[in-house]
Amino acid sequence: MAKEELIVKTTPLPQSRISFELEIPSETCKTCVNETISSISRSAKIPGFRMGKIPKQVLIQRIGITQLHASALEKIIDKSWQEALKIKSIEPLSEPELVDGFESLLEKFSPEKSLKVTLQTDVAPELKLKKSKGLNVEISKTTFDPKSVDEALEKSRSQFANIVPVTNRAAKLGDIAVVSFKGKYKKSGKEIDGGTSESMDLELEKNKMIPGFVEGIVKMKIGDTKTLNLKFPEDYSHEDSRGKEAIFEVNLKDLKEKELPKLNDDFAKQSGNKESLKELKKDIEKQLKDNFEKSQKDIKIEALLDALTNELVAEIPKSMIDIEVRNNIEQTAQRFAQQGLDVKSTFTTELVKSLAESTRPQAEKNVQRNLALKALAETEKITVEKEEIDLKMKDYEDAISKSSKQIDIKKLSEVISNDLLKEKLIIWLEENSEVKEKTTKATKTATKKTKTATKTTKTTKTTKTQNKKEKK
Repeated sequence: MAKEELIVKTTPLPQSRISFELEIPSETCKTCVNETISSISRSAKIPGFRMGKIPKQVLIQRIGITQLHASALEKIIDKSWQEALKIKSIEPLSEPELVDGFESLLEKFSPEKSLKVTLQTDVAPELKLKKSKGLNVEISKTTFDPKSVDEALEKSRSQFANIVPVTNRAAKLGDIAVVSFKGKYKKSGKEIDGGTSESMDLELEKNKMIPGFVEGIVKMKIGDTKTLNLKFPEDYSHEDSRGKEAIFEVNLKDLKEKELPKLNDDFAKQSGNKESLKELKKDIEKQLKDNFEKSQKDIKIEALLDALTNELVAEIPKSMIDIEVRNNIEQTAQRFAQQGLDVKSTFTTELVKSLAESTRPQAEKNVQRNLALKALAETEKITVEKEEIDLKMKDYEDAISKSSKQIDIKKLSEVISNDLLKEKLIIWLEENSEVKEKTTKATKTATKKTKTATKTTKTTKTTKTQNKKEKK
């Protein structure tokens, strides 16, 4: 008599899901039930019987047929699921979902009969680009602001300032105020969570704290106490406080000010290890210009990737976004751990839930973008050769040999391969797309001031992104 085989029927579903209708032969059911009984018998302890020698009927009577069938059913479903995936050559993205529910299946289960089971899972979506070449994007044209060099110098001066006490005047913007405060909601009188401090150093700068807090401290003298009637912004980070009116009792305990160093060659040596102020300014300008150019390039790449993503046609399964969300949370937890924070106590259930909700839109965007790049690679047959990966791996040889931790070479190779492929795809996009630089009003004004604008200046400039130097 021929052995009965598993019957598998698949049906595609929306959102890149697939349904598996399995008909599991009774022979498989009986085998799994017997294996379950034997397994439990080897570890069960029943008075009057040696382990492994408990009669089948005694074991069934003691444990219960329902419990035995439940354990066997789990094995039957798992075994049949793995076999079905091999038969259909399908790689699932998520754990299978039992359509009828386990309890319903258990009620009608009999090892003497074949078993019909319906499972659903997510699979990789089919990818298609409406268009890959000739994408058109528009970005704002901006120019490097020379004033940023002076602003950076002032920031550096502030960092190297001496903090000196103030006793003979009232507080003003720019000071450092040592304050104690206690806040409560005006309507309910309830204390504000995190709205109390016995002593806090507060730089009196606009946009620090909630609107009106810093302004309320200005003109206070040491020892003064003041009541501030304020209102939390509608977009405040703490959801419970948004838009609510609050009362803060503030006491100015002490006052300090920054004594800024003079901008001279001595300052250049102290702050930047440069011989002169002129040399320091040149170095700062170079760094800022490099950052500016990188920022402009990043803006262009972001625009191109957004344009490519808009051309993607795919039904993205929920599980792909769930995985991206989980990865983001795990990366956040790793950063917390590296900073020495206790991840277990910090990452409460409420925080994880909040992070999952807040990061989901960006996670969805990341998944769409990665799929669009994958579709581009397939459409244009862009690949990374093994020789390219091996060459890049040499850059990591010293780090690998010096590392005290075990490096997963295979995983590192995959990361390098993905990075190299992304670089190739972005270069391809730049060479096969058009970027329009739109002149903003602010740029026009700046241009007029430097007397380089003419009445015939076009507000939009189209540039082909075929740049050989950039490609190199």
